[in-house]
Amino acid sequence: MEVAVLVLLVSFLILLALNVPISISIGAATVLTMLCTIDFDPAMITMAQRMASGIDSFALLAIPFFIFSGMLMGSGGIARRIIDFAKVLVGMLPGGLAFVNIISCTLFGSISGSAVAATSAIGGFMIPSMTKAGYDKNFNTAVTVASSTTGLLIPPSNILIVFSLASGGVSIAALFIAGYLPGLLLALGLMIVCGLWAKAKGYPVGEKPTLKEAVEKTLDAVPSLFLIFIVIGGIISGFFTATEASAIAVLYSLLLSCVVYKEVKFTQLPALLTKSVETTAIVMFLIAASSAMSWIMSYQNIPQTISQALITLSDNPLLILLTINLILLAVGAFMDMTPAVLIFTPIFLPVVTELGMSPLQFGIVMILNLCIGLCTPPVGSVLFVGASISKTSITALIRPLMPMYLMMFAVLALVTLVPAISEFLPRALGLIE
Repeated sequence: MEVAVLVLLVSFLILLALNVPISISIGAATVLTMLCTIDFDPAMITMAQRMASGIDSFALLAIPFFIFSGMLMGSGGIARRIIDFAKVLVGMLPGGLAFVNIISCTLFGSISGSAVAATSAIGGFMIPSMTKAGYDKNFNTAVTVASSTTGLLIPPSNILIVFSLASGGVSIAALFIAGYLPGLLLALGLMIVCGLWAKAKGYPVGEKPTLKEAVEKTLDAVPSLFLIFIVIGGIISGFFTATEASAIAVLYSLLLSCVVYKEVKFTQLPALLTKSVETTAIVMFLIAASSAMSWIMSYQNIPQTISQALITLSDNPLLILLTINLILLAVGAFMDMTPAVLIFTPIFLPVVTELGMSPLQFGIVMILNLCIGLCTPPVGSVLFVGASISKTSITALIRPLMPMYLMMFAVLALVTLVPAISEFLPRALGLIE
């Protein structure tokens, strides 16, 4: 076992250091570890079988549909309408444009299911608009980067589907509903930070819209926002499963983008489909490779060994939970969310359940940890997208991001220590006992 663990860890870290794509690094490290324990032919066959079985899940069909739906929404003028709606709500407050940015990223992220898409779509408009209004460019980018992660907690969210698979069957509907309060709490916390920052810097106050403008902008955004009610309402009421909901989301997005708003032409659909297929292939290969790595880790009893070590680390459950959170924060800073969920869920889930934390609550805690990793160096994908949009450096963003990091850590602590934040809504709706 010791040799296998060493080979797995060292080869994986070396490949990452050489800038090999994460999916290839995971797959190659897994193959090398298998070759240390079994012969060549069985190793190759086992690797292929585990990769194939890793993506042989009906629930995973939701991912390509939600990806395509997000592509349609991102190209269909949804972002601009959500921004206009957010301005109606909070644009007239001190630091109002920062609030608009946060609300827009939260809404668009939840609709598209992608933090990167939210950063690109909302940031591409809001960062220059805020800069033109007198806000600091680095602050504007930091707001976009931090708030775009909230949409991964608020459904529909592909990463919650992946956690359901990795955990062995936690209800996707319950996970979807469980993400609402933590996601909204995170958005509210970021708004508090931005409000204090804007007041300290003396940023301008936006104009109050007229009643006519407010009604027009709200009605224009209602069809976009209605997608959330269709997907979640249908799942909760039992009209369709999460996978079926993803297909309905595609149909609704097509109708909205091509017929209602008419901002996506039918001739553009092949290009959008191609891009969706490319993104789906990347995600599925990540899931397949991570599933194989999870299997070889289980075969070598690595999760059980780590779990036992964590449990015997201390008699204080809070210290163990703190250790797990710190590990996940470090993992999120270096690894993509999908393989992180698939690899570390089998390791930590038995530990937290023994400490009394439900798998549902742990799912939200884990995703929140990894969301923070998306906007932290050195690998945070959302951080790099935001920096490229605003044409600034990563180091310049760290200072305005620091108070936002602190707020995100505070929300993480609350979600970890207070189960009701994750479990109240699913329990109230009868999704959990």
